[in-house]
Formats: sequence, C-alpha cells, structure tokens
Amino acid sequence: MSTEILFQIHLVLGYVAWLLCFGAYLWPWLRSMDRVAAQRVIATLHSFRFFGLVFILPGVVSPDLPAGFASFAAYGDFATGLLAMLALLTVRIRPLFWTFVVAFNVVGMVDLIVDYYHAIEADLPAHAGLFGATYAIPVIYVPLLMITHVAALYLLVRPQQDALRAVADGATAY
Repeated sequence: MSTEILFQIHLVLGYVAWLLCFGAYLWPWLRSMDRVAAQRVIATLHSFRFFGLVFILPGVVSPDLPAGFASFAAYGDFATGLLAMLALLTVRIRPLFWTFVVAFNVVGMVDLIVDYYHAIEADLPAHAGLFGATYAIPVIYVPLLMITHVAALYLLVRPQQDALRAVADGATAY
C-alpha cells in the first residue's frame, strides 16, 4: 500500500474514531455544561497546541518537510495555544474571555484549514514519512482539534436554553 493511501486511511479513521468518541462521551457532557464551563474544557485542550512548534524543531521532522507547511503549521498552532491560554486566564473577565474564545477558535480553524491546503499543495500525503516523529499529530490530534473547534463555535451560537434542556434530559434519564 502506498504512503499516500496509508496516510489518508489514517487521517479518515482518525476523524471517524474521534467522532464516535466525541458523539458518545464528550458531546453529551459538553452540552450539559453551562457555556463558560464547556468553553473552558475546549480551551484547555487547545492550550496544548504550543506543541505544534515541534514541526520546526530540527531532528524531529525531516529537513525535507516543506518549510511553508512546517512554519505556518507551527506558528498557527502556537498562536492558537496562546489564545486558548489567554481565554483560560481571563475567565473571570467575561468580555475578555469571550473575545479570546472566539479568537482561538477562529485562528485555530483557519490554521487547520490552511495546513490542509498546504499539505495537499505540497503533496505531503505521498511523503507522510517526512513528518517523522510528528506523524501522529495530523492523524490523531488534528481531527480532535477540528471537531472541538466546530463544537466550540456551535456552543457559542446555540441558545442557552439548549443547555438547560440537556441537563433536564440527563436528569430524567436516571
């Protein structure tokens, strides 16, 4: 099987596995929380995106990994992680908290979408071995990040009554 096919299988199954897990465990839990608590959970996960700087760490990825992909992915993840940390630090100053929640989700989604574009443009699926030790990031971690960005944006725009209804439904299920 070619490197490209293996990478694409890993990527698709990464999304499938996380969607199954998210739908069964994380989504019902997040929906039952108040808006702030749910966004704090998601921001906590994304606060670890500083780890994306590993794409520019010599010796971890191949030096042949296209610099345009590596730099954008690294600094996009770093910016998203810092914005998520700022959201967590400002939770008691609600206008700032909500500003940082929107910012880290928008910056993070744009980062991931542009990373996908750069990867396709550079034909990275056919050269997935260039990721070296970071191979797990795009096939395991990125699907969870994208799914939680979508969930966070949905939770931002949903009516608060949905959360109250989810709590009531959960209480009657026992």
